Amino acid sequence: MPNIQKTNEEWRQQLTPEQYRITREKGTERAFTGEYWDTKTEGIYKCTCCGEELFTSHEKFDSGCGWPSFYAPVNESNVATTIDKSFGMVRTEIVCSNCNAHLGHVFEDGPMPTGQRYCVNSASIHLETPPPHKS
Repeated sequence: MPNIQKTNEEWRQQLTPEQYRITREKGTERAFTGEYWDTKTEGIYKCTCCGEELFTSHEKFDSGCGWPSFYAPVNESNVATTIDKSFGMVRTEIVCSNCNAHLGHVFEDGPMPTGQRYCVNSASIHLETPPPHKS
């Protein structure tokens, strides 16, 4: 059971229409259009809805699929999986364990050490970068 539970109206007030469509209605952004699909910036990717830490830039890799891809989450318990049988396919959906936001899907074609590819919608995450180092 997610820790954070809000009504649809509360989510609509908090999120942009695109973020709501993707995270609450299980939508998908078009490939190669999201903010983070090709970013190389260091930092931690947090859930757009609740701020839960999900992935880091250290586990991000270029999968060529057009969405941000990671080979592992920050912590396995922060990302839950469910079976998704939509659109005539069977896939493994990934959601934020804290608020049940739809993040994307995980596939078994990623790099080692896990062999997994967490394919994530940019609208479901935000990148928090570390503060600049002081000289």
